[in-house]
Amino acid sequence: MTIIHNLGFPRIGARRELKFALESYWKGESSQEQLLAVGAQLRSTHWQQQSALDWVPVGDFSFYDQVLDMSFTLGNLPERVQDFHGASLDNYFRVARGRSAPSEAGHACCAGVAAGEMTKWFDTNYHYIVPEFSASTTFELDASRLLEQLNEARAQGVRAKPVIIGPVTYLALGKAKDDSNRLELLERLLPVYAQLLNALAAEGVQWVQVDEPILVTDLEASWQQALRQSYQYLQRCPLRILLASYFGALLDNKALAAQLPVAGLHVDACSNRDDAQQLIDLLPADKVLSLGVISGRNVWKSDLHATLDWLEPLAQRLGERLWLAPSCSLLHVPVDLDSEHQLDAEVKSWLAFARQKLHELQILGQALNHGRASVQAELTANAAALAARRNSPRVHRPEVQAAVAAITPAMGQRNRPYAQRAPLQAAHLQLPAYPTTTIGSFPQTADIRRTRSDFKAGRIDSSTYESAMRAEIARCVREQEALGLDVLVHGEAERNDMVEYFGEQLQGYAFSQSGWVQSYGSRCVKPPILFGDIARPQAMTVQWICHAQSLTSKPMKGMLTGPVTLLNWSFVRDDQPRSTTCKQLALAIREEVLDLEKAGIRIIQIDEAALREGLPLRKSLWQEYLSWAIDSFRICANGVQDRTQIHTHMCYSEFNDIIAAIAQMDADVITIETSRSDMELLDAFEHFEYPNEIGPGVYDIHSPNIPTQEHMVHLMQQAARRIPAQRLWVNPDCGLKTRQWSEVIPALQAMVSAAASLRQSMD
Repeated sequence: MTIIHNLGFPRIGARRELKFALESYWKGESSQEQLLAVGAQLRSTHWQQQSALDWVPVGDFSFYDQVLDMSFTLGNLPERVQDFHGASLDNYFRVARGRSAPSEAGHACCAGVAAGEMTKWFDTNYHYIVPEFSASTTFELDASRLLEQLNEARAQGVRAKPVIIGPVTYLALGKAKDDSNRLELLERLLPVYAQLLNALAAEGVQWVQVDEPILVTDLEASWQQALRQSYQYLQRCPLRILLASYFGALLDNKALAAQLPVAGLHVDACSNRDDAQQLIDLLPADKVLSLGVISGRNVWKSDLHATLDWLEPLAQRLGERLWLAPSCSLLHVPVDLDSEHQLDAEVKSWLAFARQKLHELQILGQALNHGRASVQAELTANAAALAARRNSPRVHRPEVQAAVAAITPAMGQRNRPYAQRAPLQAAHLQLPAYPTTTIGSFPQTADIRRTRSDFKAGRIDSSTYESAMRAEIARCVREQEALGLDVLVHGEAERNDMVEYFGEQLQGYAFSQSGWVQSYGSRCVKPPILFGDIARPQAMTVQWICHAQSLTSKPMKGMLTGPVTLLNWSFVRDDQPRSTTCKQLALAIREEVLDLEKAGIRIIQIDEAALREGLPLRKSLWQEYLSWAIDSFRICANGVQDRTQIHTHMCYSEFNDIIAAIAQMDADVITIETSRSDMELLDAFEHFEYPNEIGPGVYDIHSPNIPTQEHMVHLMQQAARRIPAQRLWVNPDCGLKTRQWSEVIPALQAMVSAAASLRQSMD
């Protein structure tokens, strides 16, 4: 009998219960007991929703991030918080975001604690807190979180499969804060992993899922050996390990994975079926093979007939050794399609969220175990939905396809190179040295959100809504002028999200009401659903930007989201190459750029926050992706006159190894995260001379901590040692949407003062 299981479930709740509970606790409006109760209720609900599975994941729930959970389980806390003796959950939040609830604000350890570095989880839009290592790092087991959740699950009759991050992936995800080699810590780490597995075995656990997604990346020989060493050591533990890889194919790591002494192996069969097929011949005859046959990354219904055509011969061959699951944790998709009551009905019929994906999995398991006839009605409905999507005239637009076919190389070229454009822009803009700006958004207050909600619900008319948004824009301009910023933004009061806002105005997109996905901590995003060819019927931002510019004599940035980010932060159609869809988006944004320029906007920022996120995990595939991604950016950006200054922005990813490709984008100015990683990005400029202007972020906006002027001056002085001061900007790491005005004003005051100090030092 084929076994069905899951690798992980969305933790935020169908109505974002976890988000609101966390933020209430952090504001001091609720107690820790209340927060813990919400967590327990969510876990119980999610286990019930997975009760039809043969094995249910336990330990996948987190109050912030599963990698940070693993750091606390292993006793690997940053030195700056090790002396804290209060509640462990408060210390956990302090590492995650710099502080916890106000009730502990007076503790000596709270003031000025730097939050852990945050970066993207492989090639997803989920962010994790980076483990920190040094030559003196030690590990000490604290299994309380996992054991408590295990006991909860057992009490509710759950067939529990605990989930942990594997030792090699854990080391690979972290960073050494000195010159030490992370792999030298493996001998200290493995005994603690063994203690954890033994503790689980003592509780009667039969299977444990150990996630090693590092297996789908390029592995040097030393990391391959680390995997062998780890599982040879851990095989002595008296339970069965299901080693899980995902986000791609094993490729040249197949033999390595097959030979590891574990009881089972999970692979992402959605990425490469041939890879999974070949693996069968490499596996020992007693090893379980779990196939990820339902996409955990996208929201489209699976082709169940085609999947069964492939699986049925494998089931005959493998029997009980065949397990089925989603390709990865369902953390990356919304919880429940049944929560959608306003979503376009036709598009909705093509979709599957987390609960529906598990239902698809059950259909596959039923068909394999009892024959297709036992689920014939479900298979017929699935085939009809796929056919309707395939034949829908809303998906394919000949005029859009013709426009993409007509793209020429000249559309991606500026008239002059940067060195010749820069003087024209300097004369046009008249900015001081170390010009100050922000990334685009300002705080989205409760009043802004309420006004937007009232407008969408029809409780206020468009005139009332527009007046309210214009008033917010005016406030934002006044605050920036009072602060003394050099280049202003309109604050984006009218925007719900940097992707959804544009998607709502482009043809080819559909929108959910409850399709939330966790990005980090309490931050949730609602990716739009890109189902068809993209067209821009009318201008999307010009009205708002021009109004803001009319309120000030200072330059006002036009704010747009770039095509690669619109692509990577959407649920993207899977019926054509992503590169084709990206170029459709590029043409739409190009039209907006040109309209902004015609309206007199002198600076236009085209955010590509997700450029790195789409980078394949295998370096051999990088060039293909970067080629069409950068071409798409250049197509949208480079139709302007030379004196128009083009900015782009990127945040919270590793960019050092693609800095040359970023330079090829040829943006006049790039703003990029560096404060949380302590200007680590600037190491790239030791060997690469970045040709254009750059704003290395000096204000970590993902933490409520307010940076000092001295700290920001120090960061910029580090930057000036690598990049000429004439080409440096001063700005935050990212947009200020999630912060409060009470935090933003003093932080930006310090930033403007830092810039003034830097200018004085140039005299």
